[in-house]
Amino acid sequence: MTRILTRADLLELLNPDDCIQALREGFATAPRGAVPGQRVRTDLPFPGTATALLPGLLPGIDAYTVKVNAKFPGADPALRGVICLHSGTDGALLALIESATVTAWRTGLAAALATDLIAEPGSDGAHTVGVIGAGAQAELTIRGLRTLRSWNRLVVHDTDGQRAADFAERYGGTVVSTPRQVAAEADVVMLATWSRQPLLHLSDLRHGQHLTALGADEPGKQELAPGVLTCARLIVDDIDLVAAHGALANAGLPATTAAASLSDVIRGHAPARSHSEEITVYAPVGLPWQDLALSWLAYQQAETTGIGTTLDLLS
Repeated sequence: MTRILTRADLLELLNPDDCIQALREGFATAPRGAVPGQRVRTDLPFPGTATALLPGLLPGIDAYTVKVNAKFPGADPALRGVICLHSGTDGALLALIESATVTAWRTGLAAALATDLIAEPGSDGAHTVGVIGAGAQAELTIRGLRTLRSWNRLVVHDTDGQRAADFAERYGGTVVSTPRQVAAEADVVMLATWSRQPLLHLSDLRHGQHLTALGADEPGKQELAPGVLTCARLIVDDIDLVAAHGALANAGLPATTAAASLSDVIRGHAPARSHSEEITVYAPVGLPWQDLALSWLAYQQAETTGIGTTLDLLS
């Protein structure tokens, strides 16, 4: 039997604390190079792109994932797709899982984890967090980050003024008019946009600042100018993938620009920052095993609670 998990099912099954712990364990244990994760993307003869991430693998989980997403920026929602969770024993299709929710949760919560590990902590939470792009990924990043640290002020910018205002109201923030104003006021800046032009340049930043940039996940998308990436201490989720598909590829920069991966930081193989005045950047591309980490968590809980529906696709 195949279990089908919808967005509503996932929102009932998942919580930020458990997901962050699963992602932390994944970054600590994900094997390097055994069966490398692949990110396949293609343009379409329609106003969108097709993306697949495979295989999602983690030690100790006898299953793997294949995720297929459609990205249509003009649609609502812009991202739709499915995650196939297969048994590692016989390939049985254990679950079909709505992918946009898993993608937003694993991207946003991994970003929250990385931000907390890399950014300067601030004194008694006395610092400002900034958001550029008030969509689903920023929402999950803020939700996750506030379980890990505190702050005393939030500033928000979005090209959609109403969306920025709604986000600010939900999280007790203030709307500002430009990305540069966010950078001028915030100690920690999170970007999650569809921008194809750099929103921030090195001249917009100051010593000790941290930026988490989630938008450069396919060709042509840029949130940070190349000068930011070369002058900051750059941490990524996977150096090879970011150099091939992410922020480094889009800025025309080599893999050697990245100082370390987040796994290196969590495993203690590299420092998150060299000194308190250093500008730091986390610029991930998203990894297949992250889909498995959250899909497996949701599937196990669904099997226990009976949430979702089951279907025999071979009947």
